[in-house]
Amino acid sequence: MSVRAEADERYVVGVDFGTLSGRALVVRVADGAELGTAVHPYRHGVMDTALDSADGRALPADWALQDPDDYRDVLRHAVPAALADSGIDPRQVVGVGIDFTACTVLPTLADGTPLCELPELRTRPHAWVKLWKHHAAQPQADRINALAHDRGEAWIGRYGGKISAEWQYAKGLQLLEEDPEVYARADRWIEAADWIVWQLCGVETRNVCTAGYKGIHQDGRYPSREYLAALNPGFADFVAKIDGPLAPLGARAGGLSAEAAAWTGLPEGIAVAVGNVDAHVTAAAAQALAPGRLVAIMGTSTCHVVNGTELAEVAGMCGVVDGGISAGHWGYEAGQSGVGDIFGWYVQQAAPAGFASHEALTEAAASQPVGAHGLIALDWWNGNRSLLVNHDLSGVLVGLTLATRPPDVYRALLESTAYGTRMIIEAFADAGVPVEELIVAGGLTGNALLMQIYADVTRRPLGIIGSTQGPALGSAIHAAVAAGAYPDVPAASAAMGRVDRDVYLPDPERARAYDALYAEYRRLHDHFGRGGDDVLLRLRTIRNAARRPAADPEPAESATLPVPADEATLPVPGGGAAGPDPAGEAVLTDPADEAAGPLEVVA
Repeated sequence: MSVRAEADERYVVGVDFGTLSGRALVVRVADGAELGTAVHPYRHGVMDTALDSADGRALPADWALQDPDDYRDVLRHAVPAALADSGIDPRQVVGVGIDFTACTVLPTLADGTPLCELPELRTRPHAWVKLWKHHAAQPQADRINALAHDRGEAWIGRYGGKISAEWQYAKGLQLLEEDPEVYARADRWIEAADWIVWQLCGVETRNVCTAGYKGIHQDGRYPSREYLAALNPGFADFVAKIDGPLAPLGARAGGLSAEAAAWTGLPEGIAVAVGNVDAHVTAAAAQALAPGRLVAIMGTSTCHVVNGTELAEVAGMCGVVDGGISAGHWGYEAGQSGVGDIFGWYVQQAAPAGFASHEALTEAAASQPVGAHGLIALDWWNGNRSLLVNHDLSGVLVGLTLATRPPDVYRALLESTAYGTRMIIEAFADAGVPVEELIVAGGLTGNALLMQIYADVTRRPLGIIGSTQGPALGSAIHAAVAAGAYPDVPAASAAMGRVDRDVYLPDPERARAYDALYAEYRRLHDHFGRGGDDVLLRLRTIRNAARRPAADPEPAESATLPVPADEATLPVPGGGAAGPDPAGEAVLTDPADEAAGPLEVVA
């Protein structure tokens, strides 16, 4: 990086833990200047077919596990490398902050030891970290939702009427029902964001962001013991595993421990900020804490976050949490569980020679008039997070003919994700949560065609975050607050965040053309997603039955239910699609570029 370190300045470090790797960023407290960065890939990546960190046993479809020691390795390698890259004296660092994908959760002992690190549990899949894209708990999520509505639980409306299979409760209930021994051994069921903070400072905390959005903490309490027991008598004690000292975003969780100081090369005792989610922390980096500024962190998946002044219940949303993005506002979250992953799937699995790159497909697709390909796609390759909250749904492509060419399909896939974002924006508006501006962060911002499509489809001006590393910068901003350099997150955001506004403006003619295509998207969306025809669910059932005998691992002896098989998680294209992690590619890039850094932001 070209920014020069100054001897009398203070610095902070932000660490962004993505799906495939972690990135450390050294930032100047005074103005947010980025001085050094480094990326460390997870050695075991995403274990979605086999338990590679243990005995290699096969995993059912829709599983996605990780090794928690890969997260420690980011602290051991990426942070020292970023310090070296920055050229600063580490003694000038006053704080460190982290963000994580979510809901990425793990079972631990009371002292924070991951159960998968106990020799006797190492070969038990349920003892490992369940990554955000672990979608095998959909049956449990369906029961959680049905019972909440049957009992009239007040909190269910705060989550758009449905709790996701990705969140803490569905994954926890799956653990109980498929490996009750591991469930019983788990003293704590903790978000990776909070666990890595525990590793840094030796203090267990629970951040209000994940506690609210993923842990159903509303109005000062969790779901009742009676409700949980009605789901399963053994689940009545679940809150005891997730409850802990709640801390606001930007607070100081503790001081950096001697052990973590040795890992990172940072001074012992400096401030460690309370953990946060990669998407939500990016709002501060994009100077988008004011109500009405929706941030879309676009990568392998997309997370949409926006602050509002009033509490509203928005159908199909991931949740609304008091102070979930920043103190003093109601923070709203929505999302699409497949975006860059869909584009990467097409390039890797379907595009023929001559078109097997994002660059070639983008260039060819950019010359088309709106609607010239005659196609509509439903962006459900990895299920639907918002508005339908159903990870058993799958992708649809309509309108193919013998004249259809690869750039036609690619453009239709790009457009489908823009239609999905428009559905989310309109749901917010219908519920009284205005969205006046769209600000995009993440690795997909470099694709000008995609960005213009989003501006045209949503009919809104589109800004671009001024950093290619939004989550890491956001974590650094929160670290500065935790260190006392700023009184609150909005003040730090104003000084250290960056955004370029109105980079893409909607073209009236293209916007009108997209209105007609969007109407067709909505018809297909409701037909296949809201009960018009459940063919997608029936196909999944047929597929699961055909795959189950070969895919299911041997269940634990104490398990009471078989491990369900489901759709395999699509491979994450490295370097080209950013959900949770932002990167600075000029266009979507190919998997070989993963070394450039994390490209996915989720929440």
